[in-house]
Amino acid sequence: MFESLKRSWNRRSLKDANYEWMFDPYNGDEVVVFDTETTGLNTKKDAVLSIGAVKIKGDRILTSESFEIFMKPSREISAESIKIHHIRPCDLENAIEPLEGVEKFLKFIGNRPLVGYYLEFDVAMMNRLIKPWLGITLPNKQIEVSGLYFDKKIELIPQGNIDLRFDTILRDLNIPRMGQHNALNDAIMTAMVYIKLKHTHKLH
Repeated sequence: MFESLKRSWNRRSLKDANYEWMFDPYNGDEVVVFDTETTGLNTKKDAVLSIGAVKIKGDRILTSESFEIFMKPSREISAESIKIHHIRPCDLENAIEPLEGVEKFLKFIGNRPLVGYYLEFDVAMMNRLIKPWLGITLPNKQIEVSGLYFDKKIELIPQGNIDLRFDTILRDLNIPRMGQHNALNDAIMTAMVYIKLKHTHKLH
C-alpha cells in the first residue's frame, strides 16, 4: 500500500512526459546490475565519477551489452577517494557531462529491476542527478544482493553475526575476484553473486 502510494506520488512529480515509460510495469526476464564510483560516501555532497552496469537475461550475464561511462565531477577528487577507485583527473579528460551520463543510464536500464551491492547508496547518488532534472527518483524495483545473502545465511546461524562484506560473500560463494576495482567489474561480480544466490538453496 505504502509502496504504491509512494510510486504514484513520485509519478505525479515527473517533469517530462517523455519519461513516462519509467513507470510502466516490467514484464520481461532481465534485470540490470549496476555500480557507481564516486568522489566519496556523502550522498548529499559527493559526485558520481563513473557508472558500470550489465544486464542479466534469465541466468546469462550479457557482458557484450555492458555499460560504462565516466562523468565530469562537480567537485574536486580527493586523494583519499583516488586510493579507493583509482580514477585520476587525467582519466576524466574525455568524461561526459553528468546530465548526458544520466540520460544514457536511463536508456540502458529502461524499467527493468535494478540489482546491486548496497544498492541504496548507488540509487541515492543517481537520484541526486535525476531529481533536479526530472522531478522524480528511480521508480525501478530494487534487489539488494547482501539482503539475499543474509536471508539464506540466517537460516543456518539464526543468532549469528553475518559478515556482509563483499569479499566475504565472493569467497563464500566461490566467485573469483576480477582484476581492477572499477564500477563495471564490480557490477559483473555482483551479477555473478546474484545468479549464484538465485540457485543456492542453502549456504554452508
